[in-house]
Amino acid sequence: MPTLTAARNAVGLTFFLNGLVFSSWVSRIPEVRSSFGLTNGQLGLVLLAIALGSVLALPTTGAAINALGTVRIVRLGAAAATVGMAAAALGLGHVLPLTVAGLFVYGLGIGVWDVAMNVEGAEVERGLRRTIMPRFHAGFSGGTVVGALVGALLVELEVPAVAHLVGVVLLAIVLVWRSSPSFLPVVERHEETATSAARAWLEPRTLLIGVMVLALAMTEGTANDWLAVALVDGHDVSHAVGVAGFAVFVLAMTAGRLAGTGLIDRFGRVVVLWGTMALAGAGVLLIVLAEQPALVVVGIVLWGVGASMGFPVGMSAAADDPVRAASRVSVVSTIGYAAFLAGPPLLGFVGDEVGTLKALLVVAVLLMPAALVVPAAREQRAGQPSRVG
Repeated sequence: MPTLTAARNAVGLTFFLNGLVFSSWVSRIPEVRSSFGLTNGQLGLVLLAIALGSVLALPTTGAAINALGTVRIVRLGAAAATVGMAAAALGLGHVLPLTVAGLFVYGLGIGVWDVAMNVEGAEVERGLRRTIMPRFHAGFSGGTVVGALVGALLVELEVPAVAHLVGVVLLAIVLVWRSSPSFLPVVERHEETATSAARAWLEPRTLLIGVMVLALAMTEGTANDWLAVALVDGHDVSHAVGVAGFAVFVLAMTAGRLAGTGLIDRFGRVVVLWGTMALAGAGVLLIVLAEQPALVVVGIVLWGVGASMGFPVGMSAAADDPVRAASRVSVVSTIGYAAFLAGPPLLGFVGDEVGTLKALLVVAVLLMPAALVVPAAREQRAGQPSRVG
């Protein structure tokens, strides 16, 4: 029987590897645009393939976890992500349809992987009886820091994308395969039916949490897809410096998630979310409007800290009650990933009209209505009636 400590460590590693793979891909996004000669709008459509794959996979992942368990599902997701990323890397600069198809399969895998690790993280959080989900997501962010820094170095050394990306995904799948047997069994998989899982889509609180995560995923995802490109275009820096700017963002997001864990236990989810959203908006404005490099860096840090809490808090809130937690996490993840579906083409086409840097202002605009639904994430005990005000 897996122990709570072993499960915690395995979940933390799984989050880290997910972030490492994703950030390794992000470090090559400017290369995608240049190697295929794409406009921002065309690049957005290419990036759409990842989100489309994820959104198609997410609605059924909760039911799959209930039937097969988190160990098998996280392994399946990691395997699909590996195959997809390898195909995308092989096509890079040569065969655009192969790259797009590979990114679609990678999106399927990463979506499945994401739901499984969040469901397992919620199970560990319940076992520990204290907030820990932001620290798991800090592990994801830590993986993105490592991936971004290594990616920036390898780009500067002109290491081919194929060697870089294939090496990373092979390392990740081996470690996921070895660590996942330490996961805890999920309580609700023995209680939940397909019919009751579908009812999660009709729960007002679950849907409102999903809307909140949608806006905050857009806040995070915009930086993932466009920050490096925006720095290159808007502030006239090199590709490597643009990737380094993204590394600063994910480092700040990691710090925010580590600090936010204690802040949530002290002040509650709602206060922390409102505070971090204000920081994100201020950071975006600084990046777009400031001309001094130091202020741009400050803006990147504020954006990173501000984007840190939305997704982990949304996952914890969806899983407050262990009954139907897998399906609720699946619903919230599906809605949230719609940001990754709409975000790349939206920012790409806006960028074609006003410039990549100014297109980032879309994030600051979205944060204002998102603040209105934050109270839906207020802490609940198992069995407590839903409330959204």
